[in-house]
Amino acid sequence: MTGRDLITPAQNTWCPGCGNFTIQHALKRVLAKREEDGKSLDNVVLVSGIGCHAKIADYLNINSFYSLHGRTIPVATGLKLANPDLTVICCCGDGDCYAEGLDHLIFAAKRNIDITVIVHDNRVYGLTTGQYTPTSPLGFKGRSTPLGTSESPLNPVELMLASGATFVARGYSKKMPQLEGLFQGAIRHRGFAFIDVLQICATFFPVADYYGERVYDLADHDPGDLSAAFWRAREWDYSGEGKIALGQFFLAERPTFDDRVVATPRTAAEREQAVRDILSGRT
Repeated sequence: MTGRDLITPAQNTWCPGCGNFTIQHALKRVLAKREEDGKSLDNVVLVSGIGCHAKIADYLNINSFYSLHGRTIPVATGLKLANPDLTVICCCGDGDCYAEGLDHLIFAAKRNIDITVIVHDNRVYGLTTGQYTPTSPLGFKGRSTPLGTSESPLNPVELMLASGATFVARGYSKKMPQLEGLFQGAIRHRGFAFIDVLQICATFFPVADYYGERVYDLADHDPGDLSAAFWRAREWDYSGEGKIALGQFFLAERPTFDDRVVATPRTAAEREQAVRDILSGRT
C-alpha cells in the first residue's frame, strides 16, 4: 500500500478502450513502487501538454503542470534546472510533441537533460476528432484529409537515436507489464529518457489488429549497440509493412545538461576565476 491514493476522484472522460488507461495505470504502479521504496512522491512533477493525453495530469495525484501545446519539454527543462532534485516526467501526444514541439524534443535529447518523456502516440489528433499527425501512416483518411494524407510519417525512435537521447524505447498500450518496466527504467535513468508508446485510439484509429500481427519484443538486442538500435528502429517506418520492435533500443551513460549547467560559474567573481584558470592552464 502507498501513503496516498494515486488515482484522483476527477471524472475520467477518456473513451472506453483508450490506450491512455494503460499508460496511466502503468505509471501509477511505478510511482507506487517508488513510494514503497521510501522515495517521496512530493519530489515528482508530471508535465502534460494539450490533447487527450494531457488529462492524465487530472487523474494522477502527484504534482503536475499543464503546459501549452508542444511546450511540455521547455517547462520540464525549467523545472529540472531550477530544482535538480526533482524527478520530472513529461506526458505528451504525438501531435503535441512531434509537430509543434519537435524542436524542443530534439534539443532536449541533444542536451541530455535529465527528464523522462513519455509520448502517447495514437497517431491521430483524437481530441479534435481525427486529424492526421506526424506519425499517421501515408494515405491516412481523417477529418482534415478525407482523400488520404500525401506525406510519409516520422520515425521518432530513429530521430531520437540520431539526436543523442541516452535512453530510447518503444512500448505498446496492449502490453502493460512491459510498459511498466520501461517507465521504471526511464525514470531511474540519469539523462534524457524517451519512450514512444503506440497507444490505441479506440474511436479514431483503432489499429490493435494491425499492431497485434507485427509487434515483437527486443529479447536478443544489445541496447549498448547504437548501430543495431538504428537497424531495429528502421524495421518499421510507422507507415507500411515490417515488424514492430518493442522494448529498449538504446542505453548510454553520458554527462547531463543539468549537471553541466550547475557546474557553470554563476557570479562575476566565479567567471573571472574560471577565465584565469583557463589562461593559466589549470583547466
